[in-house]
Amino acid sequence: MAITFSKEQEERLITSIKRYFLESMDDDIGDLRASLFLEFCLKEIAPTIYNRAVADAQAFMQDKVADIEGSCHEPEFGYWRRT
Repeated sequence: MAITFSKEQEERLITSIKRYFLESMDDDIGDLRASLFLEFCLKEIAPTIYNRAVADAQAFMQDKVADIEGSCHEPEFGYWRRT
């Protein structure tokens, strides 16, 4: 699944990348370089992060589903219980 952003999100990401390069590397890059760096990150790095996030979500949901009987079980015919 390709990771895409709205135009506004992409603009904010590019602004953030430009700021990062300026403040961390003392390199004032332009929109084109920031855009190319963002494209590289989305193609090379983002899929690994995305896949890990999906795997973490699956593991979380599987744990919840495995525990559903224990947390969502109500004893039947409890009205006439002996005290």
